[in-house]
Amino acid sequence: MSRSPLAARSLLATALSLLLMLTGALGRPAAAQAGGVDWHEVPATAEGRQWWDAGSLRRTRGGDLSVLSRFLPAANDDDRPRMGDLYVMEIDCGQRLYRDTSVNGVPRFGAAWNAAGEDALVSAVIAESCRAGAGLLQAG
Repeated sequence: MSRSPLAARSLLATALSLLLMLTGALGRPAAAQAGGVDWHEVPATAEGRQWWDAGSLRRTRGGDLSVLSRFLPAANDDDRPRMGDLYVMEIDCGQRLYRDTSVNGVPRFGAAWNAAGEDALVSAVIAESCRAGAGLLQAG
């Protein structure tokens, strides 16, 4: 039995919602609830809050670092509550570059490398992830 594209999107949205709830997306991330998830929050900015998951650190085939991160934009008066967005970031620690290879579970094939620039949240995720993943990168 095949599913319509709308039904498939609905199923994906439901699965993503459950994943976000399990990782504590409705409040502070709850590492104990997700088993193997080890969220670390970087200093918040006016743009919002961001966490990276130490339990997700992996060395990629290309020798870079991969990490799961979660971004929660700052609330505006007219915004409805948001759960935030999940990103799988690939990080080139030597050059301090990153690319988002997946956003909310949707792969981004051919994602371009970017510098963090003035984005303090991304800069902090890069610095902390690279420091924590240094052993992984040396082992390769």
